Parts: sequence; structure tokens; C-alpha cells
Amino acid sequence: MPDTSTILMALIVLGAIAAFAWPRYKLYKAMNEPFPEEWRKTLRHNFPVFRRMPTDLQLQMKQRIKRFLHDKQFIGCADFEITDEVRVTIAASACLLLLNRNTDVYSGLRYILVYPDAFLVERETRDSAGLAFSQKRGLLGESWSNGKVILSWDDVLRGNQKFDDGANVAIHEFAHQLDHATGATNGAPFLGSSARSKRWATVLTTEFERLRQAAYHGDETLIDQYGATEPAEFFAVVTETFFEKPKQLLAKHPALFAELKNYYRVDPGDWVS
Repeated sequence: MPDTSTILMALIVLGAIAAFAWPRYKLYKAMNEPFPEEWRKTLRHNFPVFRRMPTDLQLQMKQRIKRFLHDKQFIGCADFEITDEVRVTIAASACLLLLNRNTDVYSGLRYILVYPDAFLVERETRDSAGLAFSQKRGLLGESWSNGKVILSWDDVLRGNQKFDDGANVAIHEFAHQLDHATGATNGAPFLGSSARSKRWATVLTTEFERLRQAAYHGDETLIDQYGATEPAEFFAVVTETFFEKPKQLLAKHPALFAELKNYYRVDPGDWVS
């Protein structure tokens, strides 16, 4: 008969095996469950561009959504109730940026905070004399490098229903998460090689300066001029433009379109009118 120490060691080993195996089993089970019909209805209603995507991308989208919902925790703010409709709709926006790409599902992201509509934040800023003061701002969304995205539900829905104006808060904030993944939020996501990074820097720097000059002179632009504030915002804004106005972006900014197509591995012009 084994002694107490042997039994204790065996229990410790079994516990360690269970602690390792249980999460993997839960993930395997979640990924092999059928995609619920209610989730399909949510996609058709709240993410209508899904209906125009080719079948292979729809299948990818559904698998990515299942992984996203398995991994991430949603938190309602200001008494907002988190439902499967909310979770699936936001996951669809996030996963649109991951199709055809050999990448994780936002491994650094843990929490999605959702407000019913635009929300106020208080930030400390400084005036021209260097004096600090607090200022309240109304926001539609925020992306933090510590594993959080914050979104206004009303504006997520509005961006998805009007998928042709280049304004989509969820796409914008999840593009920031891709940017964060390198450890520096600077408008240069992970590109995989120095050659690609060099070409990206050349094209996006040129286009960023072009947008800044247009904004300074008051010229009309296809790309939202909020992108002229800094390179990180430029990347998020042109991602919105790429997915919602792909044909116009190709016509007016072909080099920029090519870089984004190479990065995102899709051509939204095939399924966005």
C-alpha cells in the first residue's frame, strides 16, 4: 500500500494535469459546437455585410467569433445588459479584421466594456502655460493597451448598419488593439518582416503627411481627418476606410490600399458595394 507522501504526490500531479487539460477541453468543446441559429440571426440583422461575404469567409468568421467569445469577458457599464446579441455583434466587428490571417484572436485583450451610448471620461490635460486641469470628453469608444476595449453599443450598431461611410467605431478600436500587439501604439502593427515594415513605413508616412496637409489647408478628403492627429489614429481610421470604402480608397490611394490589403489578406471591394 502506497504511503501518504506517495498518494499526496500523485494527487498533486493529477491536479496539475487537470489544470492544464481542462481549459483545453473547454476550448475544444466550444470550437466544435454548432454555431447557434440565434447567433446567425444576429449577424444577419446587426452585421449585414456578413450576408455579402463569400462562404469561406463566413465560415471563418463564425469560427473566429466562437473563439473570441470563449476567450473574452464582456462587462456592461451604466446599467447596460450584456446579451448574446451584444457579444456576437461586437465579436463580428473584431473578427472581421482577422480573416485569412494566421494570427491569434487578440491575445492581449481580456475585457470588452460596453456602454449603452456615448460615454463621458475625465482626462487630465495641460494648457499652454503647462498648468494641469481636468477635462470631460464624450467618447464613442476607447482602446487600452492593458487589455480593454470600451464601446458605445448604439454607435456599434450605427456603424454596422451604415457600412459605407468610413465610420465604424468597433473596427476603429479593434484596429488599435492590433497596433498595441507590438508593444508600441504607433500605427505599425506586426508585419512579419523588415522588408514589409520598411514598405509600410514609407507608404503610410507619405499618406499620413498628405492627410495632415489636406487638413491644414481645409481640403476635402476621403479619409477622415481625425486620422491626421497621430500615426496610431491614422492606422485605425484608414482601416475603417479600407473595410467600408474599399473601391474609393483603391481609386484615390492605391499604394495605401495595397498595403492594407496585404496586411488584412482580404479585398472588401469584393463584397462591399
